[in-house]
Amino acid sequence: MTAGPDAGPARTRTEPAPVPAAVVEVAGLVKAFGSVRACDGIDLTVGRGELVGLLGRSGSGKSTLLRHLNALTRPDAGTVRVLGTAVTAARGAALRGLRRRVGVVFQQFNLVGRLTVLENVLSGALGRVRGPRYGLITWSKADRAEAIAQLDRVGLADRAYQRAESLSGGQQQRVAIARMLMQRPDLVLADEPVASLDPETAAGVMDLLFRVCVEDSLTIVCTLHQIELALSWTRRVVGLRDGGVVLDAPTHTLDYERLRGLYLAEAATPTGAADAPLASRSGAQAGGILASSPDGSAGGSLASGPGVPVTPEEA
Repeated sequence: MTAGPDAGPARTRTEPAPVPAAVVEVAGLVKAFGSVRACDGIDLTVGRGELVGLLGRSGSGKSTLLRHLNALTRPDAGTVRVLGTAVTAARGAALRGLRRRVGVVFQQFNLVGRLTVLENVLSGALGRVRGPRYGLITWSKADRAEAIAQLDRVGLADRAYQRAESLSGGQQQRVAIARMLMQRPDLVLADEPVASLDPETAAGVMDLLFRVCVEDSLTIVCTLHQIELALSWTRRVVGLRDGGVVLDAPTHTLDYERLRGLYLAEAATPTGAADAPLASRSGAQAGGILASSPDGSAGGSLASGPGVPVTPEEA
């Protein structure tokens, strides 16, 4: 008997890979574009379940660092490990396998406007199914039901059959988040996900993005320019300047003025030294300044130390 169209093509069934304690491990990362070093010896470790915000001025290296985490850019020197895979050496099937486990939320949404919202969300599952897809009918009932469920989580199940281009900017970013969730990632990379949204819409999208990451125990690394958003939703802030880490601390030990230093002519105040003058990057430790301990005092761990875990109740 031949299966009907609702059965859909055969799906690849594999057990999910275990998530290591250190989801991201970056050591001595160097990347230059001509005479400009976008990343200049970055060291960074991100643990499982952390909610990390990358802050810094334009050109500080935030987006370049993020692009190294799923091999969109190759380093000139240093090592990058993500979910236990050596990104710098990954090729072919190993690289595709890694990218299936890394979800990305883009600033400009990257939806296909002429397709329905549901089809855009279903595209998040392309990495785990065999063969191409031509329209909704070529997706299995299970996949369609899962996509509708993800749309319901972001409050857009009633828009499933609208063209994506008919939605507002905030709604399109919610669809992009649902598409990312459809991918079933272990790590989420968000590159200024609310930069093109108005403040009220941005706050709603940030709340949604970080809430679903907490609910699904996902690790997120998110680049931001808005200090208020970083203070409200992240649990750890990593500040970059001139391609290097100059600040790495739990968010609850920071305030607006200290983060504002990342955008001034001089570098941010070293963590644990709120009354000290702003420090230049040359005064920081190799790979970053010392991070504060959870009680706000100057700690003894290097800037790549873990942040503060968050529970769904806290979120």
